[in-house]
Amino acid sequence: MTKTISEINQKIRNKEAVVVTAEEMIKIVRENGAKSASIEVDVVTTGTFGAMCSSGAFLNFGHSDPPIKLQKLRLNDVEAYGGIAAVDAYLGATQKSESDENYGGAHVIEDLVSGKSIRLKAKSDGTDCYPNKKIETVIRINDLNQAVLLNPRNCYQNYAAATNCSKKTIHTYMGTLLSNTGNVTYSSAGQLSPLLNDPYFKTIGFGTRIFLGGAKGYVIGEGTQHNTNSTRKKGVPTTPSGTLMVKGNLKEMNPKYLRAATFEGYGHTLYVGVGVPIPILNPEIAEFTGISNPEIFTKIYDYSVQKRSRPVIKEVNYEELRSGFVEICGRDVPTSSLSSYKKAREIAYELKEWICSGEFLLNSVFEILPQSECKGMKEIKKATLVNDIMKPIIICNPEDSLEHAAQLIHKNQINHLPVVSDDKLVGIVTSWDIAKALATGKNKLKEVMTTGVVTVEFGDKIDVAAIKLHKHKISALPVVDRTNKIRGIITSEDISKLMTIE
Repeated sequence: MTKTISEINQKIRNKEAVVVTAEEMIKIVRENGAKSASIEVDVVTTGTFGAMCSSGAFLNFGHSDPPIKLQKLRLNDVEAYGGIAAVDAYLGATQKSESDENYGGAHVIEDLVSGKSIRLKAKSDGTDCYPNKKIETVIRINDLNQAVLLNPRNCYQNYAAATNCSKKTIHTYMGTLLSNTGNVTYSSAGQLSPLLNDPYFKTIGFGTRIFLGGAKGYVIGEGTQHNTNSTRKKGVPTTPSGTLMVKGNLKEMNPKYLRAATFEGYGHTLYVGVGVPIPILNPEIAEFTGISNPEIFTKIYDYSVQKRSRPVIKEVNYEELRSGFVEICGRDVPTSSLSSYKKAREIAYELKEWICSGEFLLNSVFEILPQSECKGMKEIKKATLVNDIMKPIIICNPEDSLEHAAQLIHKNQINHLPVVSDDKLVGIVTSWDIAKALATGKNKLKEVMTTGVVTVEFGDKIDVAAIKLHKHKISALPVVDRTNKIRGIITSEDISKLMTIE
């Protein structure tokens, strides 16, 4: 048996539609089967509430008198892009404030939706038709002609989980990741997530009406980096895959479902609440909406590797992630979610209520989302890697004498001597360290070597090495592989020579 959107909408108008959330659908499919569920249920509601960096708003301020072309403008000291029509601008969620490191574009959007006053400052070169060169004013959202939330990439269809196998804590868009695989973070509503309940986009496409930020919104196309060429289990992607481009009227939205956030060491983002209704047109769609967390898999990646392609540590399902721990190398590692399952559940229920009350009708998709693959950036100049310019190493042992180390330094005309034990880097000494130590009567390298050595990985870009040298105010970096085995050494002098050549 199949249904049509038109038939379901008529049932919604008559307040006769059977609407359940994706959580509720799991039990129905499990107990009755997909075929019976497709007859019983008309609509399944989904929800997600997570950090969606690729978000922002188009704003129209209206013309001043005399008119001005807003070439450079700031809202609460956050730059917005004015390179479109005279008084149109696009404000990106991740744009930083010029005066407050804890404030950005996402905060301006939340403040606008909350009805707060926003300071507008703008400059222009001035033209005959737009003679004004400067303006400062205060606006609220209802002073704007249009305030449109338009997000280029929301609602990722599954997403990676993250951990950190390095020896230092790192700060990422996946939150703070503790050293030595100290934690795992993830960001998905799992069984409630919209695109995991319709993995082949049978009902979601151009024109789909959705819940967006507490108001009605629309899918206006595939999101950026939309990728349908992904590995799947039972039809469901196990890697970051499809995305949606969405829009809605910011004036109708609720700050409860649009919240700004700042991630330490990364920057600003906007938490966006999205809910998508899935019409149960046939048993196949019913089967997909009955998916549960044990059946949805994702991969844990090592985010300490500063490359586009990161190592996979393990594949896990969302039941494991939501349990609070996953097992990695025989050890229970704590997990935490960056998205709110509670809020996702609220969104699915609120959307359910809208539909049951007859105020929210479904839209037929007027064009399906395209099949596409997400490619990396085309780089016309090959990046120089650490291993391209690193030098062979001269090493010593912690038990070696200072005299032996001094002889190695003199013989090889070097200033830095890595200290290795059992084939692993344990320290480093410089010619200056040895000179000072000899004057104090010390004998062994282990007495004077620097431990906790800052290193760079074989295969990292030169830029990474340069940043580390500057940040730690050092002049050399041992080059190590993933097992901390030393492979070479790179110095600030090596990088300076490279820059001179280029």
